[in-house]
Amino acid sequence: MLDTPQIAQTAAQSTAVIRLTVPRAEIQTVMGSGYRELMAAIAAQGIAPVGPWFTHHLRMDPDVFDFEISVPVATPVAAAGRVQPGELRAATVARTVYRGPYEGLAAAWGEFMAWIGAQGHTPAPDLWERYVAGPESSADPAGWRTELSRPLIRTKEESGGASPAALPERIFEGEHHGH
Repeated sequence: MLDTPQIAQTAAQSTAVIRLTVPRAEIQTVMGSGYRELMAAIAAQGIAPVGPWFTHHLRMDPDVFDFEISVPVATPVAAAGRVQPGELRAATVARTVYRGPYEGLAAAWGEFMAWIGAQGHTPAPDLWERYVAGPESSADPAGWRTELSRPLIRTKEESGGASPAALPERIFEGEHHGH
């Protein structure tokens, strides 16, 4: 189930990240260990997260996940092993919250992307998922909340009200939405 999507302006945020590029089939095997490695590395540096962890997917590809497992931090992290300092850029984003198990994220992204298109907005190639509440907070997946954010290249207002179909085709080449 999706909350009503909104357009929001985000501020730049310092992050600690582990960048991974893996075949789609391996996502389930790398997320947990990557998250634990990231959290251990920042804890070893005496740095606490300043918000929920998230994944920043740098591009959409039907066969490969190219993404960063990320956690927001107030103090820049020192590079340690696979952990690197990063920054989630300021952006105008379309944002919603999906409520339910992770297995439903692909359908949620499909519904969300349909809303973005119907509103006449043009998405950027990247996106992020912020894991607000998950298995660590409730055994019942109905209580899980994942915030979905898709940066926008242009909002309907910036494109003069033109629909995405009226904008250059190159923006959409090679894009695949969802998980």
